[in-house]
Amino acid sequence: MPQPVTPSHAVSQLVATRIEALYGQPLAELQAFADATPEATLLAALIGAHGDLALAERNIAFQLQRLRELTAPDQEIGRFAAGHILDCARRIAESVATRDAYAKSTSAVLGGLRRVSAPDTHPPALPAPATPTATTSRTR
Repeated sequence: MPQPVTPSHAVSQLVATRIEALYGQPLAELQAFADATPEATLLAALIGAHGDLALAERNIAFQLQRLRELTAPDQEIGRFAAGHILDCARRIAESVATRDAYAKSTSAVLGGLRRVSAPDTHPPALPAPATPTATTSRTR
């Protein structure tokens, strides 16, 4: 069954919206925070996956536009153009596969995460002190 055609950048926008909802901040602020954090974090991984997803979508749009130019009614399709048409089609297929893989894995990660409320500032209650047991062993 063929996949429905999505508008340009629709998938990356959906992922961006889900990341923003999860972290409660705009993507640009989250990107700046992730860039400023020296260690690898889940946020940095999500931002990176979103960037790769957006790049794949931009490449799909670019190659699709190029394919339309090459196959315009006023264009003659000769040997040279045929090679470019095949190359555009191949690049579109690769970018669609890349986009779908990033979308699937990133959506799975986002689906497993939930936004939590702020942590409780009260320390947990201390456990009750242990009471001596009723049975004690006798020594000689």
